[in-house]
Amino acid sequence: MNLPGKGDYIDIHTHGAEPVTGIFSIETLSAHEERHPEDLPGMLFTYGIHPWHLDEKNHNQQLTNVIRIAGNPLVVAIGEAGFDKIKGPSADLQKKTFEEQVYIAEEHKKPVVIHCVKAWDELIKVYKTLKPKMPWLVHGFRGKKDLALQLISKGIYLSFWFDFIIRPESSQLLRALPKEKIFLETDGAGVDIKEIYNKVALDLEMSIDELKIQVLDNFNRFYGI
Repeated sequence: MNLPGKGDYIDIHTHGAEPVTGIFSIETLSAHEERHPEDLPGMLFTYGIHPWHLDEKNHNQQLTNVIRIAGNPLVVAIGEAGFDKIKGPSADLQKKTFEEQVYIAEEHKKPVVIHCVKAWDELIKVYKTLKPKMPWLVHGFRGKKDLALQLISKGIYLSFWFDFIIRPESSQLLRALPKEKIFLETDGAGVDIKEIYNKVALDLEMSIDELKIQVLDNFNRFYGI
């Protein structure tokens, strides 16, 4: 299995990435797509059912796809899965499908990568109910400090929305959070992960190399490496 090294920038959540020297990407595959994990240098994969592409008609087939792919060693996490009150099917179907994916993740001893929009109470309630042993990561976070600390207090990791994290107003939030629980991402938006690292390193008063080592440590802890 490919693994990142101390000198790599880690893009913890992206879409449509290609192998790039010095950047280690976690590519997101969705169960509604006709894409499958490939053994590519500097890349690993997550696989799951995104709430945007979920409905009653395709639920069973997508779940079958996740069950089939979950054991692939190139798939290191289940997701992105989760809740979206703005764009998605009924709350009941979202909850059912998310819980099903958590069970699959637990069975395969893999973490869960989460998409959550305006449904934090629902997410936290499921966490308290299921009490997962595998870690969770909320990707694209752009919420307030209190919410961030609430999630982190439950052991949940955070990766920040690329557009939010490069704004000046994100600096105060970053400084208030434990470095051991953070990741950085591009979400396939065509932005440069190196620029995101540069901004965050300045905010945290770290060198780029120190930040790389910190994120690598977080990566190894999150994935149990």
